[in-house]
Amino acid sequence: MSRPPPPSTTFPMHPPPEWAERGLAALAGLDPALHCVLARCGPLPWRRRPRGFPGLLRTICGQQISNRAAGAIWARLSAIPGALEPATLLLLDDATLCGAAGLSRPKAAHARSLATAILEGRLRLEALPDMPDEEAVAHLCTIRGLGRWTAQVHLLFAEDRPDIFPEGDIALAASLAHLRELPARPAPKALTALAAEWRPYRSLAARLLWHNWRHATGRPGADPEDDG
Repeated sequence: MSRPPPPSTTFPMHPPPEWAERGLAALAGLDPALHCVLARCGPLPWRRRPRGFPGLLRTICGQQISNRAAGAIWARLSAIPGALEPATLLLLDDATLCGAAGLSRPKAAHARSLATAILEGRLRLEALPDMPDEEAVAHLCTIRGLGRWTAQVHLLFAEDRPDIFPEGDIALAASLAHLRELPARPAPKALTALAAEWRPYRSLAARLLWHNWRHATGRPGADPEDDG
């Protein structure tokens, strides 16, 4: 019998917040199949990212590549002195960000755009906790390189919001198709409609779906950055 893969080391593990226990109980009534993921795949690993600039920078690293590759880039980037502070990141050239850290040139440009927006006050990370979900997503998306998926993943993992669902995530669509034996992965619009039944705990549903997909594929990288 095959054993499930070990959890990814990309995200530090933390105890689930209090709302997660309430959410699991609610999801058991809303969608028993989703709730059964825990019985089949084991306890849900609760991963968090740092808030603020480092967390967003980590999410930029993971855009459109596997979680394993993103983790390797992040390890190199975070080891560079000054890389995790906006002012000092802007002092780093492409030889450092692209050569030493392994960022693509577009991602290096996005990292600089993010750092500049924070320093200029256009991106108000300290105000995010007081913004409703969609307002927070829209605020993050005003910055070049921060699309809707990036904003949603950051709010889910760094801000620990309970009702965020990255509808454009391929792994989430693939996991739901696997769980419900659908003929194909639902498109983002259809996935949004299907996820509506999990309100106000769509973030928890997303975590369960990623957990299911990691187990189903036998790959430690099937978290938010994995293409599935």
